[in-house]
Amino acid sequence: MRQLLIAAASVCACLAADLPVRTVILYKNGVGYFERGGELRAGESARLDFNASDMNDVLKSLTIEDKSGAKITGLRYDASEPLAKRLEDYPFQLGSQQPLSLFLDQLKGARLEIRAAGETVTGTIFSSGIVMTGEKAQQKQVLTLLLDSGDLRSYDLAAISEVKLADEALQRQLKAYLAALAVARSKEKRSVYIDSSDARERRIAASYMIPAPVWKSSYRLLWNEAGPVLEGWAIVDNTTGEDWTKVNLSLVSGRPISFVSNLYEPKYVTRPELELAESRAVAPVVDTGVVAEEKAAKAGLAAPRRAMAMAAPASTAQQLAMAEMARGAMESTVAAEARGRELGDLFEYRFPAAVTIPKGQSAMLPFLQQKIGARKLLIYSDRSLQNPMTASEITNNSGKTLDGGPITVYEGGAYAGEALMETVKAGDKRLITYGVDLGTRITTALDSSRNLVREIHAGRGVLTLKTAMEETLTYTIRNVDAKAKTLILEHPIRPQYKLLDLKPVETTSSAYRFEVKLAPNAAEKFPVREERVYDQALSISSLTPDQLLVYVQNKALTAEGRRQLEAIAAKKREIARTDRTAREQEQEINDLVRDQDRIRQNLSSLNNVTGQTEQVNKYARQLSEQEGRLAGMRDRLGELRRQKSSQEQELSSLIEKMEF
Repeated sequence: MRQLLIAAASVCACLAADLPVRTVILYKNGVGYFERGGELRAGESARLDFNASDMNDVLKSLTIEDKSGAKITGLRYDASEPLAKRLEDYPFQLGSQQPLSLFLDQLKGARLEIRAAGETVTGTIFSSGIVMTGEKAQQKQVLTLLLDSGDLRSYDLAAISEVKLADEALQRQLKAYLAALAVARSKEKRSVYIDSSDARERRIAASYMIPAPVWKSSYRLLWNEAGPVLEGWAIVDNTTGEDWTKVNLSLVSGRPISFVSNLYEPKYVTRPELELAESRAVAPVVDTGVVAEEKAAKAGLAAPRRAMAMAAPASTAQQLAMAEMARGAMESTVAAEARGRELGDLFEYRFPAAVTIPKGQSAMLPFLQQKIGARKLLIYSDRSLQNPMTASEITNNSGKTLDGGPITVYEGGAYAGEALMETVKAGDKRLITYGVDLGTRITTALDSSRNLVREIHAGRGVLTLKTAMEETLTYTIRNVDAKAKTLILEHPIRPQYKLLDLKPVETTSSAYRFEVKLAPNAAEKFPVREERVYDQALSISSLTPDQLLVYVQNKALTAEGRRQLEAIAAKKREIARTDRTAREQEQEINDLVRDQDRIRQNLSSLNNVTGQTEQVNKYARQLSEQEGRLAGMRDRLGELRRQKSSQEQELSSLIEKMEF
């Protein structure tokens, strides 16, 4: 087979036939499916031309079918070896802005024919380079030839008018080198050849995927007396550089997965270098003392390395065997997976008549024109505006998936506006807005906001309240036109808020939709009530009796909860009375102590004055009486403190046991 392919390669350039495009399918992911077909004479090869940038996709997706039953012996295509790899085998290299003298110096020993001063000289290149001459050290390129006479003669390359390589093989190499550089810079076509060994006429079909412009869709919504009509137009661009003549064209709505894999560029793998242990030199054995010990030590260190080197080939062989087993397992898995299955949610528009689009041109093709379910509406979603938007609710009853795109709306033969529509599946609905309705005004007002305790629970000394905050937003809608209207009111969905008494006709990801009927020349109020429920935890020990009584009076509290809270509130009031009495008693004690201090100061001053015995005795009697009263008051204060401590323990017990 290899000999056949090589023989075919030598004649394919003159016998290869083109296969015209028969089918084109364009997708939304930037690729297109192309199918070519045609008849080939006996021994003739087919040629497919592609842009060099498309070869990766071609090699990934190309399929060939011979409908006459002949065998396809192989495919050939123009290789794309890396430029550095292609040029490394040449006996010379051309660098950027490399002077001629350095190039010729790489060809030492080659036969060269030059023409200088009207004389033609032939010789062998001895050397060539740049030398410095003159007082100003100017550079000069000098070529030295070994003439047939045996003389060495130097020439100034600037004075040579013609240089010719006498070696024809070297001439071919230079031309090939320059051609490789030219191909690397160019973006010209690459050819794929389909060869066959059959000696009869054949019918060949080839299909592949290559990058293609995304097809685009646009729509027209026509409001007529007979009902709304939707027109769909596809915009297709032919950038392949080849005419599409009477091709079967299909357009697919959807985005199947597609990627680029570098298959066209040759890849090389760097392989490890391994040596057999026997190929290494063996150190001589010396039988004398220390030297022998040193050698033995070195040999001991080298032994594990040799063992590792010897084990390496066996390990590599095991890895190859395991890789072969893994490859076999992978192949069987792929075979099991390569059965028909649905890949993605796609919809195809297929045009019944053949389509012709010349290269470099685009076309608009109608893919939909039929009556469709639609109704006129107003939609209000932006509360910063006073006027709602004119809109249409489109129901896709066409039985087809409508690809997303712009829509131009006409009402009564006049332009009404433009909208943008996302992809709509069959049976689905979409709202499109295309204008502002100046005959309707909408204002909003936040009417109320209050907190209601819905549930009360207690446990472990914590009072848990489930509180609902209600808000009412009222929309005031004024229709100043003399015709009835239908308004779709979009109320934003707020986290943790829920509707109380209204049910929306639809719910989107960000808004509730309410439908409001507007009478001619009338105003309508539309309140939307919402609530947000949140939990609040309170420590019962930190609440005052009055705060507890507020929760006791709440209707959401159970009878058992009310009883327990009332007992705790009563105990807190009792503790408060005891504490108040104790503080009053403590204040009286402090006042009495201050009065005693005053009397003692007076006694101290009267003791040094003669004739004040009676007054001193009076103060002494007062101190004695106050000491008796002070002892009783201190006993009473201690009693009150013990009573308060006991009451607090009782309160703690009530709080710990509280649960409802």
